[in-house]
Amino acid sequence: MPLRLLLLNFIACVWCCTLLAMRIRLAGHTYYSFMVWNLFLAGIPLALSLALPKIRRVIFAAPLLTAWLLFFPNAPYVLTDLMHLNERNGNVPKWLDLLMLLSFGLISLAFGFQSLQIVQHWFTQRFSRITGWCTALTTLALSGFGIYLGRFLRWNSWDIIHRPHTLLNDIAMRFADPLDYPRTWGCTLGFGTLLIFAYLFWISAAHEHRKHE
Repeated sequence: MPLRLLLLNFIACVWCCTLLAMRIRLAGHTYYSFMVWNLFLAGIPLALSLALPKIRRVIFAAPLLTAWLLFFPNAPYVLTDLMHLNERNGNVPKWLDLLMLLSFGLISLAFGFQSLQIVQHWFTQRFSRITGWCTALTTLALSGFGIYLGRFLRWNSWDIIHRPHTLLNDIAMRFADPLDYPRTWGCTLGFGTLLIFAYLFWISAAHEHRKHE
């Protein structure tokens, strides 16, 4: 990853934390401090993907890719924190809450897309362009389901280690009787489709930029 992009990511994190500090000062409480943890989780897939280009064989990359896939939904998930808009606002103007939540959400999404580009490129180099795109689109579709698990069932990436049986049981129930869980599949389809559109715009913009360099 170019140094300028790493620097931009760092500055973006500082921007988010600055907005949060302003919010805490105005409100007099630390209600939104969980956003820092969410931003950290969103950065994990990017950190994991940075090690991928150094690995040439799939068998050695499999554990890293598994961890990356488990943590990837944390990046787009932060966008759903907009549901907390104007909670316990006190003397905080609504526009500041909106700016803060959008900043955390969009920057977290950018972290996710950066990592997805790296993973997609790795699969393209080792297999084919089609394999790379199938990996990217499948990841985004699965992230729609991951967002549902995190937002509505309150599962997180660590629970696959801490409470695997309960987590897998919750997932199996929804696949066994899909018609009994319309919200599950509505959220999965809706957020998955939105992420695919957003990523396609992201990739298209990057491609056009490279063409004109």
